[in-house]
Amino acid sequence: MAFEQEQKAALRILEGIENGTMSAADSSALVEEADPTLVYLIFTWLRAHYGPDDPASDAVIGRLVAISNRPAVAKLAKVGQTDPVVEWFEDAYSYRKLGSKEFIELVVEKLEG
Repeated sequence: MAFEQEQKAALRILEGIENGTMSAADSSALVEEADPTLVYLIFTWLRAHYGPDDPASDAVIGRLVAISNRPAVAKLAKVGQTDPVVEWFEDAYSYRKLGSKEFIELVVEKLEG
């Protein structure tokens, strides 16, 4: 059950930023409770999916920046970047080729496994 809850929480963070369904404060609160590696991977997935050619990129990246500018969140992402799970993911997968649900399932399974 905890595994499913982790996936739901992670997907809520990703979709909250992606779809703008949560305020920056609400998103930040969830992010600050999340695993640092998960935070880094979610932020990187969002950046990969919302490049300059995407019409939604200004909004999505704007929300991401608003959350990332909080010192606690920035520190979490930086810590997460050095986790071996990031190297595993980046060696084996492409951020752009995975949809949000598939990405979250894969990453949470690896982090919880």
